Amino acid sequence: MTFAQKIKELRTEKNWKQETLAKEIGTDVRQVSLYENDKTSPSIETVVKIAQTFNVSIDYLLIEDYPRRPLILNDNSVIDKIQNIELLTQEEKDAIYRIIDGLAYKNKLKSVISEVQ
Repeated sequence: MTFAQKIKELRTEKNWKQETLAKEIGTDVRQVSLYENDKTSPSIETVVKIAQTFNVSIDYLLIEDYPRRPLILNDNSVIDKIQNIELLTQEEKDAIYRIIDGLAYKNKLKSVISEVQ
């Protein structure tokens, strides 16, 4: 499931309109619509707000087929690192996203291999 699909699903589970989610995360309805229709990606700060709003992990939101887990914010160093991503160039951000996707794929592949064995 993509990021767009996940936030739409989380929002509808709460029976929220896009307006409600927009208010909760400090943006407008148009932005929420763009996120849910996969027309734009939110900033890292907004991803953190969405995760906090729905109490889901950030990796669940960003990595396809990642298991849904509650948000745990007891490690401020992780939050600081996530917020620092905004200071990077788009090329550097894209590299980080590719690394995250690669690690998620590697873990999924390990899971499939262990099921086959």
